[in-house]
This record gives sequence, structure tokens and C-alpha cells, in this order.
Amino acid sequence: MAQSLKVRVENVNHPGSKQRLDQVKYDAMKEAYLKVLPVTAPGLTVVEIREQLTDVLSQEVFPGGAKAGWWAKAVQLDLEAKGVVKREKTSPIRLYKA
Repeated sequence: MAQSLKVRVENVNHPGSKQRLDQVKYDAMKEAYLKVLPVTAPGLTVVEIREQLTDVLSQEVFPGGAKAGWWAKAVQLDLEAKGVVKREKTSPIRLYKA
């Protein structure tokens, strides 16, 4: 059985900690996430982002949106840690491209 490629991701809430995740799923979610995320504040809430992701997510990688919520959160936290995504200090939080 072939091993899947892995990507190292960070978590803005745990600086210095890195996890290895499936690269195909990560890349598919990252591409979709960056498509729906606005470039200016105030951005979108997590719920609004998830709603929009359903229209642009790869059905081959995430059939019927399976596990998309978990992967969206993993990508969000990684992109925040890398400075690609910014968080508005509101409740609920709102996210936009840095």
C-alpha cells in the first residue's frame, strides 16, 4: 500500500507545535478556503465560510462534504499561524486574508 504524502501544519493556538496531515486533503481544503475568504475586514464568520465551502470543495476529495468541518478548522489554524489569514476580535470571530 502506498503511503500518502504529508504536509506539516501549525496551530496558531499552540505556537511551535506542528502536525503531519494528508497533503491531498490539506491542499484541496486550502485552495477552497482561500477562494471563499474575503481580502478585507470584517471578513466572514466560521459558519459563513463553511456554508460557502460546500460549493467549491472537491467532491473527489471530500465526497458530500465528509470531514470538511475538521479540515476547514485545521487549515484555518495553520493559515493563521503562517500569517496568511487574519482574525477579527469579534464574537463570533471573523476571518479574512492577510
